Amino acid sequence: MSAPLSHPNIVDGWFREINSQWPGQAMTLQVKQILHMEKSLFQDVLVFESETYGNVLVLDGVIQCTERDEFSYQEMITHLPMASHPNPENVLVIGGGDGGVIREVLKHKSVKKVTLCDIDEAVIRVSKQWLPIMSACYKDSRVEVHIGDGFKFLPEHKNEYDVIITDSSDPVGPAEALFKAPYFQLLHEALKEGGSVSTQAECIWMHLPLIKELRETCKKLFPVVDYAITTIPTYPAGQIGIMVCSKDASRNVAVPLRAVPETKYYNSDVHRAAFTIPEFARSMLEDGVNVMPKFSGVRPAATTAPTTKKKVLLLGSGLVAPPCAEYITKHNHELTVACRTLATAEALCKDLPNATPLSVDVGSPDALRQAIKGHDVVVSLVPYTYHAAVMEAALEEKVHVVTTSYVNPAMKALHQKFVDANLICFNEIGVDPGVDHLWAIKTIDEVHKAGGKIKSFYSYCAGLPEPAASDNALGYKFSWSPLGVLMALNNDGKFWKDGKIAEVAGKDLIVFKGFYGLKDVQNLVRGTMRYAGFPEVVTAWKEIGLLDDAPQEYLAKDAAPITWRSLLAKSLGVEASEAAVVEKLLSLKSFGTDSKILISKFRQLGLFSDEKVVPRGSVMKSLAALLEDKCQFQKGEVDIVLLQHTFEIINADGTEQTITSTLEEYGDRNGGHSAMAKLVGVPCGVAVQFILEGVLKTPGVLQPYDEPTCKLFRDRLEKEEGITMIEKVI
Repeated sequence: MSAPLSHPNIVDGWFREINSQWPGQAMTLQVKQILHMEKSLFQDVLVFESETYGNVLVLDGVIQCTERDEFSYQEMITHLPMASHPNPENVLVIGGGDGGVIREVLKHKSVKKVTLCDIDEAVIRVSKQWLPIMSACYKDSRVEVHIGDGFKFLPEHKNEYDVIITDSSDPVGPAEALFKAPYFQLLHEALKEGGSVSTQAECIWMHLPLIKELRETCKKLFPVVDYAITTIPTYPAGQIGIMVCSKDASRNVAVPLRAVPETKYYNSDVHRAAFTIPEFARSMLEDGVNVMPKFSGVRPAATTAPTTKKKVLLLGSGLVAPPCAEYITKHNHELTVACRTLATAEALCKDLPNATPLSVDVGSPDALRQAIKGHDVVVSLVPYTYHAAVMEAALEEKVHVVTTSYVNPAMKALHQKFVDANLICFNEIGVDPGVDHLWAIKTIDEVHKAGGKIKSFYSYCAGLPEPAASDNALGYKFSWSPLGVLMALNNDGKFWKDGKIAEVAGKDLIVFKGFYGLKDVQNLVRGTMRYAGFPEVVTAWKEIGLLDDAPQEYLAKDAAPITWRSLLAKSLGVEASEAAVVEKLLSLKSFGTDSKILISKFRQLGLFSDEKVVPRGSVMKSLAALLEDKCQFQKGEVDIVLLQHTFEIINADGTEQTITSTLEEYGDRNGGHSAMAKLVGVPCGVAVQFILEGVLKTPGVLQPYDEPTCKLFRDRLEKEEGITMIEKVI
């Protein structure tokens, strides 16, 4: 008898919809049984039977529909554009693979054809099996199904549809692009004259900035744009919005032209009323004025917040620091944020209770000791080259340490001192390293306990801009320290291939055979993923010397100004003209292929320009300053973190199988944290909490390489923060 199915979003018999898109709140449903789960090509698909809402479809941890309340959404997103159109005959539905919108479209007698375009066949297949109330419509001869990307489908069907309905999930993952201007331009072109569109438009209680942006995007393309609302218990805050647009300037989409039969929520009066929205939403969408009450959330004001009296020092206030700081203060500890620039520390502390800013020079041992003195834990998020100095100062002041970095030899050399002082220095607890360890150890431990062997282990992680934002010369934008990225690129390393050691640019990976207890492994690779073109640029930088971190007098703060073209010429040993620089570059090994593309990328980054270098003491640090300016995320853009382990396993009975463990996380498009910041900062904060709770007790310089420790972190991250990896046998 097979074991019952389990899913990380279902804990103690309850499904929990914890998601950064609606921070501070969650929807829960009691679960009778899990009916289906899989990792499709695009998303995590889950179906379970609930105690009170029937069967429930969940994509990437977010409820899409339940048998009890789906009609309120399906009817409204369909009949608002359909009933206000004089004669809808040809209708396109994008998304909506569950079939609910198609069912509603077919209630209009004028309809001759309905086309569904959904990128994920799994949603349609699973809905046909488990959601027959919605999916029975697929049997109707007027329905045509196309599996594919709406972006590719729409340009092939211009001036074809009377109504287009976009039944998308939330603006992350595969549905993300369906909330942007290029998509609405394609919708406009695919409509006939007088055509209408409707699209899922989020919740007024949580997403007003996104709704306002979406409304403004639509108004640039359509003469008629209006926003309606409906209620649905299992969507965030019990409400969802619908944006309705028309190419007919004379049409009033708030007025139905005919009744619709066999509905449960929709009627003509509800149609009219749906476009009357609460004043706070109207004020924001129409006047651009936010009249919502201003308060400090569920946390008491900083001046009155009770504390645990535990004191934590956070060194560094860069891109990944805020989620860590928030986690620490959320647990009512007293936090000091210290960095080189006081104003930066003040900015991070501004909205945090019990947080104090401090300016400190981490290059000064005395300054470090003074900053660390009196704290219980110090978190070091400064560049890893400073960690050993931080640890030395912490030992002097009898303070525990947490870092997210790999343990280097200088740090490991302090292990016995931490043991003798009964202090913990916990490391490698971000995302990579960190989350990757936690779930790798889980699978390895399970295989070994079952008598199996790990034949091959491949682990790849990527912190990238979303595809639509990878629009610069690197195809990369920085969701963590640019200097940290460049320092990591400077490593050379080794990995295991067919039982032998192979060498490649990168980190030395052979140590993980011992760290992970993989005595039988033949292939072991831990790699980083980037978009095409990035490795070639970095290889060229290394050959030129742009990743050299040696101090240079001409890059000191008080040195004479120098342009990027002059710096590049100095590194190459030629005169400071673009022609001389380009000629020398073309002679380098790294420019042997695709030299025109590389030259173009250098030019786009300003490396041939008269732009003044921001002097940071070394070539690499100055390059980091340039990239920090040139490769920023722009408004509305988010990052994505992808992490996947692949295990090739030999079972105890000699059979072989492959298991994958996958994480996919997008940044918060509504002004919250990047995916990288969350996945580095939150696990780091959990490590601090475990030390202060006394859960982590073993002294020394430690990493999460044992299953008991990894399970502690996995349980906390899954249950409280919604951070997990999805396992699948392939």
